[in-house]
Amino acid sequence: MVALAQGTLSPTFKLKAADRSVYDLVVALKKTQVVLVAFLKVTCPVCHLAFPYLERLHRSYPNLTIWGISQDDSDATKAFARMFGLTFPLLLDDELETTVHYNLTHVPSIFLIESDLTIAESIVGWVKTDLERLNTTLAHHAGLPAVPLFTDADEVPTIKPGCVSKQQA
Repeated sequence: MVALAQGTLSPTFKLKAADRSVYDLVVALKKTQVVLVAFLKVTCPVCHLAFPYLERLHRSYPNLTIWGISQDDSDATKAFARMFGLTFPLLLDDELETTVHYNLTHVPSIFLIESDLTIAESIVGWVKTDLERLNTTLAHHAGLPAVPLFTDADEVPTIKPGCVSKQQA
């Protein structure tokens, strides 16, 4: 599965959210150390698995910036957010321009981008250990102790390949 690798430079982007607000990566990185972006398509079952855990990260470290980037239209994206109780912004890449710049073949694809535009983490699909490492990294950036991402009640797979990106379909 291809995506931009850790250590490479992130493309910049400006995307609208469903509420028509504009989100600009460069502007956000001037205000914070890191931005976490996670690409999705609403029909992807692996996105259904991953995004509730991204919401846990958002709630655990509310001073950090987390954005979902949807490959679907506004209505479908709003329904996805409601279905999973997501409170972080979901941006719209229904033209797939940003998806192409990130060289995505699969979703979910998650990137932790540092203030100098370096990709500090690159996760494609579901990899439990990568998400645990991401949790520790985000806690460090938030200046907080790491909150466990998974509970004993969570029955989650160790690895689950992502779904084919709309760009590839």
